Order: sequence, then C-alpha cells, then structure tokens
Amino acid sequence: MSTFGDPSFYGERYAHEYDDRTELDPGPAVAFLSKLVPAGGRVLELATGTGRVAIPLAATGVAVDGIEGSIEMVERMRARPGGAEISTVVGDMADLDGLDGPYDLAYLVFNTLFNLTSQERQIDCFRNVARVLAPGGLFVIEAFVQDLTVFDRGQRVNTRALSEDVVDMEYQLHDPVAQTVTYQRVTIDAAGTTLRPLLLRYAWPSELDLMARLAGLRRAARYSGWDSAPFTKTSNQHVTVYEKA
Repeated sequence: MSTFGDPSFYGERYAHEYDDRTELDPGPAVAFLSKLVPAGGRVLELATGTGRVAIPLAATGVAVDGIEGSIEMVERMRARPGGAEISTVVGDMADLDGLDGPYDLAYLVFNTLFNLTSQERQIDCFRNVARVLAPGGLFVIEAFVQDLTVFDRGQRVNTRALSEDVVDMEYQLHDPVAQTVTYQRVTIDAAGTTLRPLLLRYAWPSELDLMARLAGLRRAARYSGWDSAPFTKTSNQHVTVYEKA
C-alpha cells in the first residue's frame, strides 16, 4: 500500500469514485485554456485524472499529452470516449520523466499541485514544467487560498452528509509550519466504515510566484477563477498564468 508521498496514493483511494464524489465542470477551464494555445500548439496536462479536462480540451482540436501518477485514474480515462487518444505517461508530475516537449502550454487544475506534499517537490514541479515548455510557453495553475480561520486549535471537524442510513464526516489537522492539512474522510453506512485519507501541502500565491521565478517563469496574470474575474484579498481561489522567459 502506497503512502501520502507516493504519486499513486490518491488514485488507489479515490479513482473508483472520483467522478461521482468530485464536482468539476470542465467547461470554463477548457474555454480559458483553449484560448492560450497557438494554432498547431502542444499542451501538457499534469495530473490528468480521469480526463475530465483533457478529453474536452482535445475535442476542440488541441493536441493534449498527459502525465498521471495513478494507473487506476488512467484506466478510467482510457475507458471514456476520447480518453484513449490522450497520450498519457504514468509517472510523477514533479519529475515529468518521459516527457520532453516542447509544449506551448502546461496546466494543473483543481488544487492538484498541493498533492505534492513538500515545498521541495512543488519546486521540482515548477522547474520541470519550465524544462519542457517552449520559449514563451505558459503554465496555468488553479489552486485554493487556504482559509486559516476554519481551524480551531489546529483542527476542524465537518459533517458532509447525515441521514438515517449514512454518516459522512471529514476530520482535518493543520500544521502551520509545514503548511499541510491532513484529512480523514469517514463514511459509515450499511457497507461498513470507509476511510479516505489525504494530505495536502498548500502554498500561498506569493510563494508560488517565487517558485516560478526560481524556475525561470514569470507571472503573467492572476484571476479569481476561470471567468478571469479580478483576484482580490477576498478571493478563496485563483487561476494563475506563468510565462517562460
């Protein structure tokens, strides 16, 4: 059984139910990303998951490659219409082994950068994305801005669902030094008890900008979402575009 730091960990625990339990409308992301790709350009998605963005983006005529740490996720993507056409490497998105580029656009959505559980591995990801980008190529990241007020004495308990037959709870522990949140999602129902652990290492937007600079990228734009609304002090998420010098 893999552990938090293993790229396959998330897929082992979540792939079988990912599409059912994780709400994600790919339309706004696809519309945003497709406008950034030049004619004939090549695109790389980091952490393709089940292909919910890669498949519709490829359907617009864009050439999309992918890398995904979980073979379970890749198998589910390949079983979907159009999924088998996405050339996907099973590997660690921090290293990008087997991918040479050059790519005109790389992107990483739905907070997945934070699945890299240390600052060092997140820096590795930026550096290797810069390595495979063409000059002037773009790296787009979608990520949340951590709200520290949700924690009481470094922890949080949240009831996700409650009925006569099901209890669905989420427990969180916050480490402000490592900037990590350890999750345990617990479901109790007629089938028994199911545990869905997760470890995320959040990074502030300014920290991501510094990681980008270390990799030879510069911030070109930051928005509060795929609709390109302005990013402000009250934004709880951001879509940031970095450019290779």
